[in-house]
Amino acid sequence: MSVRHRTRSEREQLELFRALPGDLAPRDAQDLMAYPFFSLAKTHRTTPIDFRMNEIAIRVEAVPEHGMATIWDADVLIWAASQIVEARDAGLRTSRLMAATPREILTFTGRGTGARDYHRLKAALDRLQSTTVATSLRQINERRMHRFSWINEWTERADAHGNADGIDLIMPDWFYRAVLDDALVLTIDPAYFSLTGGLERWLYRLVRKHAGHQRAGWRFDFRHLHVKSASLSPFKRFAFELRDIARRQPLPGYCLVVERETGGRELLAFTQAKSSTGSCGQVVEAHVLSGTNGHVPSGTGPTCYQEPKQANSRGRSIASEPPNLESNVEESNPSVVGHHRDRWKTDRSAR
Repeated sequence: MSVRHRTRSEREQLELFRALPGDLAPRDAQDLMAYPFFSLAKTHRTTPIDFRMNEIAIRVEAVPEHGMATIWDADVLIWAASQIVEARDAGLRTSRLMAATPREILTFTGRGTGARDYHRLKAALDRLQSTTVATSLRQINERRMHRFSWINEWTERADAHGNADGIDLIMPDWFYRAVLDDALVLTIDPAYFSLTGGLERWLYRLVRKHAGHQRAGWRFDFRHLHVKSASLSPFKRFAFELRDIARRQPLPGYCLVVERETGGRELLAFTQAKSSTGSCGQVVEAHVLSGTNGHVPSGTGPTCYQEPKQANSRGRSIASEPPNLESNVEESNPSVVGHHRDRWKTDRSAR
């Protein structure tokens, strides 16, 4: 009589890692900061992201029931990355199987801790698990695609009375390996979690990834940014919103300037803020852009306005150096990955 051996589940093969207490520095994975992996809208998105640039390919798909994981849902991944890096640096054993209370995740990401916030967290976990990603990033052979979901599985833990008192989740190997690689993780400003706009959040992560502590900052042209964002907004609308963000200066620690070339091409230039407060210029009250659809983030002012007419000047520059627009090509070219990794190692003092 043959003996049948039960195959061990992924959960049974992993050692449980319990979330560390206290205030941890937020850390983000550079790949998630540089490429379009998430919906930037709070409305339900099922349209896939299909991004290709040089040898890099990214395909993100959602199911109609939950929709695509949003950039707000990605806060859970920032929490996970922060926990893993903190434990590793302390010499503790880490694992893809992580246990935490909803309160620990919510407070870390600057959310409330009421019943409504807990239900929103569960919805975010559902979107992270049901969203599928296929990418050639960090693959030895660029023709190979690594396929995964942002969370392999998640479960609720209950106390002796049946009340939910915790969450267990299994992170994908692709994400876990990126976080353990110190050259692929950056510390971000905790004020990031207070940014309410999806485009603002995406732009901060891109700026933090590329500008870092470089004195001359970085530059991108508007159309390149539109492609990298995978936004469903028409380019004209997208450009309008970029100009409005540059006007309001909401990104913590960075200054934004719109530069206009003689031929009409617009560039977004960004560099570190020089003020002691870490902000650039005067932050004005956010208003709802005319034509805004879907859900408006709470706290947004009710006033609507039309886009002002553009001046005929080229705009002011924030650095004397020529625009480093070669980044538009290099950032997506695996042949220069080693160069970028070495450059970012000089930024470790901020991690």
